Amino acid sequence: MQHRLAENGNSSPTIAVYPGTFDPITNGHIDIIKRGLNLFDKIIITVAINSQKTPLFSLEERMQLIEQSFNGMNGRIAVDYTDGLIVDYALQQKAATIIRGLRAISDFDYEFQLALMNRRLQRKVETVFLMTGFRWIYISSTSIKDAAKCQGNITGLVPEHVEKALKEKFS
Repeated sequence: MQHRLAENGNSSPTIAVYPGTFDPITNGHIDIIKRGLNLFDKIIITVAINSQKTPLFSLEERMQLIEQSFNGMNGRIAVDYTDGLIVDYALQQKAATIIRGLRAISDFDYEFQLALMNRRLQRKVETVFLMTGFRWIYISSTSIKDAAKCQGNITGLVPEHVEKALKEKFS
């Protein structure tokens, strides 16, 4: 495990928050998280409750699907939720970093604005952008749900337990 030297001279684990709707978690999300574990000791996958979205899966279902995706990684991965500002949540969790994934230029514009606002709100929290792995660049939770709804083949785009949950939702 990497440790950074804290301001008080003590070594402390590096913690990052990876927020999202995760409706559902995809292999693209998992790729970002696994690569983030190369940079941080612990990642808190945070289901952000967005009143402007109507998710297919309940909050509890999304959290359970995420937890099932990371069995055996206790201590390095935590799953939580928030309905407040991510920067405030990060500070409460002693996380100095927010991880965001980028797929395309269209993501960058939105994410850049969000990162600037977060920086304005809380200077102690940085945003780190990770490019989605090339094989996941075209997928999103929305496109996967659309394909699953029409009985399209989503094998390999989400973990098996998520594929099963989607099929159950749309059967």
